[in-house]
Parts: sequence; C-alpha cells; structure tokens
Amino acid sequence: MPKKTIRDIDLSNKRVLVRVDFNVPLEEKDGQMVITDSTRIQETLPTLKYLIEKGAKVILCSHLGRPKGQRDPKQSLAPVAPALAELLGTAVEFSEETTGESAKAKALALPAGGVLLLENTRYHAGEEKNDAELAKGLADLAEVFVNDAFGSAHRAHSSTAGVADYLPAVSGLLMEKELTYLHDELENPERPFVVILGGAKVNDKIEVINRLLEKADTIIIGGGMAYTFRKIVQGISIGKSLYKPEWEPIAQAAIDKAKERGVKLLIPVDAMITDAFDFDAKKLGNTKYTGVNENIPEGWEGVDIGPESVKLFSEEIAKAKTVIWNGPMGVFEIKESAKGSFDVAEAVAANSAAKTIIGGGDSVKAVKKAKLADKMTFISTGGGASLELLEGKILPGVACLQEK
Repeated sequence: MPKKTIRDIDLSNKRVLVRVDFNVPLEEKDGQMVITDSTRIQETLPTLKYLIEKGAKVILCSHLGRPKGQRDPKQSLAPVAPALAELLGTAVEFSEETTGESAKAKALALPAGGVLLLENTRYHAGEEKNDAELAKGLADLAEVFVNDAFGSAHRAHSSTAGVADYLPAVSGLLMEKELTYLHDELENPERPFVVILGGAKVNDKIEVINRLLEKADTIIIGGGMAYTFRKIVQGISIGKSLYKPEWEPIAQAAIDKAKERGVKLLIPVDAMITDAFDFDAKKLGNTKYTGVNENIPEGWEGVDIGPESVKLFSEEIAKAKTVIWNGPMGVFEIKESAKGSFDVAEAVAANSAAKTIIGGGDSVKAVKKAKLADKMTFISTGGGASLELLEGKILPGVACLQEK
C-alpha cells in the first residue's frame, strides 16, 4: 500500500492542512476542561516537527467527542492548543472557527513553521456526512492535505477524505507507520506468524479471522467469543458464558477453514468462572477456575482464560517470529479477570526475537495497563480502523491519498 508521504513533496512555505487525531479524554477541574491523557497528541509529534522543520505553515484539524453538529464547550479543542504548544516547544494559535473568513485570515497570517489549531470539525453537522461544502471550506485554508489520523481513516468524513477531492493529499508519518505494520508487514510476515484474537462476539471478528486464516500459521482465540468455539470443539457445557446459537455456524466455518488450510487454531482449555457479574460496577461474585476441558456449571460464566490456557498460548507465542494481537482474553477491565490478558501480554513482550504488533482497541489498553507497551514493536492508535484494515477493507482516509 505505497502512499506518498510528507517526505515525498515540497512543503517549504506551503499552507498544510493536517488531519490529526486529537480526540483526547477531557475532565472538568475547577471549571476548566483538562486533558487527562495526551498520548494521541504525542503520537503525531514526529509529523508536526517534520513539517515545522521543513518550513510548512501547519493548520491542524480534528474531531473531539460527539457534539452532533452543535457547539459544546465541553468538547472544544481549545485546551489542546496550550498542551500541544508545550509538547512542541513552539506557539500554537487557536481558531474558534473551523472554516470561513476568520479561520482563513489566521491561516494566511501564519509564518513558515507556524502552527494553527482549528476548532472541532464535528461542530459542523456536515462533517460525518462527508459534506462537500465543509470539505471545500477546509481545503480553502491550505495548499496541501496531510492525513495523519489513522484512528479515523475508516470514516468517509469531510476532514478525513472529502477534503482530498480539492487538495493534493499525502500521508503523515504516523499514518505511514500504521500502514507499514498493519498492512505491508503482514503481506509477507516472517514465520511462524501467530495471530491472537480476543473480544466478545464471534460475528464481530469473523471477517478478520477469515482474512488472517489465509496468512497465519497459528490463530489463538480468547475472550468471550472463545466459548462458542469451546462448545463445538470440546463439546463442553458453557453455563451462562457469552454465546448465541447463530454464532455456531460462523465458528464452525472458521474451524473448517483452519483445517483445510493447515492453520493451527488454539482455543482455551480452562477458564476463570463467576456466579455473578456486574460490568458497570466492575464486580464479580464468587470465582474459581475450571479444570482442563471441564464443563462450566449452570449459573456460572467464563470471564477469563485459565492458567493452562495461558501456558498453552505462551508456548506458541514463544516460537513466533511475527505476532499480532487484537482483543483481550477476558474481562480485563475488572481486576480479578484481567490476569489472562496480562499473562498473554507478558508472553508477547518476552519474545524479543519477534515483531510484535498490538492491533488497536482494547488489546492496547490491556498492554498499557500491564505496563508493557514499551516492550512491543508497534502499538496501533486505531480501534475500528485497525480491525477494518486487518479485515482487508479499503479505508476512505487512506484511499484518498496519492499513490507513490
């Protein structure tokens, strides 16, 4: 997927509109909105520093939250400007408008290396509808468009794709890295190639399972969706564990495809189970581990993989040369049922000989909670975008970029 990047074009003295992902968590403190995690801002710093060094006039746009086309002070990007200025070590001007005369005047006044942040693109109802007027308004501010917001690249919005109809469009450095690890590296992975997939529902992950069954040597299944596979393969009772009858044929098709292609499909052999589960309160009732291939009693449900599953999975991960992980092994948001996900994270981190890719979403949160992020080769910033790219889908925010 070779796309032109900011390294491939002349940026000197050009007004460059950069779509970033500054959808940061905010919290109200003493009447002011404060950023509680600046990771998304930090991820885009290499692109912004490169543009500044090359003498570009940098105009940043992003969404924040879901204001649904209305101005909501609690979802304003205003608090991001001083935070970004501190991280960049340079002044960042803020425009209360996203498009129009006021925003354009600020953009035209930018010196080479200057930075301007526009207000939340989702204050405009047309943003999520890929409205041409909004896209034209954004394009009117600049001479080049750079998409560095991989986390929003699966959405055909005015600021992610529509604007590329009016400006030459290239990739930022973060976008380039995401496409390299989640697409290019997986086209011809170093083997053995082990895929770890978790999450709740089989139907949510079936497309990515099907796609990766064509590439992987081993697929490890965990999380809520594993109980459907266990019911079929091990013939056990699964109690109240996550399951729907319509998931069975989907799982069976994946089992059949794995056999046909000679892909090893590993599923849990034991589980942590509980007799009461309140996700909102982050509480479990009584808990215990089942034995290997043991039935889960009526009234109990699986919330994590057990120690024998961890051992089985870890042994396979240790042999890998490429590992990609998308989705936790259990309900990692609750302390008591986080151990399986953390143990798998430890196993992935321990394989220093492998290229280890954490493919977005909750698996990223699990790795960060386990304090192992710095041990991974690459951690994706995308949730839905990562999954869709792994499924082989075309992302609008990528398709609009110029080919190399």
